[in-house]
Amino acid sequence: MDLPETLNILIVTLSDRASIGEYEDRSGPGIVTSLDDCLRKSRFKYAIEQEIIPDDATRLKRILSAGSSTYHIIFTTGGTGIGPRDITVDVVSSMLDKEIPGIMELIRVKYGMEKPNALLSRSIAGIIGKSLIFTLPGSVKAVHEYMSEICKTLDHMIHMQYGVDMHH
Repeated sequence: MDLPETLNILIVTLSDRASIGEYEDRSGPGIVTSLDDCLRKSRFKYAIEQEIIPDDATRLKRILSAGSSTYHIIFTTGGTGIGPRDITVDVVSSMLDKEIPGIMELIRVKYGMEKPNALLSRSIAGIIGKSLIFTLPGSVKAVHEYMSEICKTLDHMIHMQYGVDMHH
């Protein structure tokens, strides 16, 4: 498989309140800012689309099913906690072809050492179809922390996903 010339990236914000305009989504744009910083240094061109939806499992599953053949990378933000409306991780985990547990484990431990509430995040990463997927918490601060760790290995993950051996 050849590496894509342009990475198509989808960011899905899950928030009942932001989806009806009750407040402005700042987490989705936070991912965009991090990706701009991260990918500017890489050889990849990229195109980012954003969507805001309520915490709706059926709708998320439909977006991910369609998107997993279109987008190279999908980020979600919101719905990773333990509350009754936190459905993101449950939907995504049921759809994964491969899980990539290490990155989220590191983030939970690293940030949980100082802020034990970070250990309550159920965030996961993996591959669905042709897409890398990362489920991030909904807070802007958490998005920044998660993206700073994800960006360290993103280039390598993309190469591995397409079978390009970087180990020489």
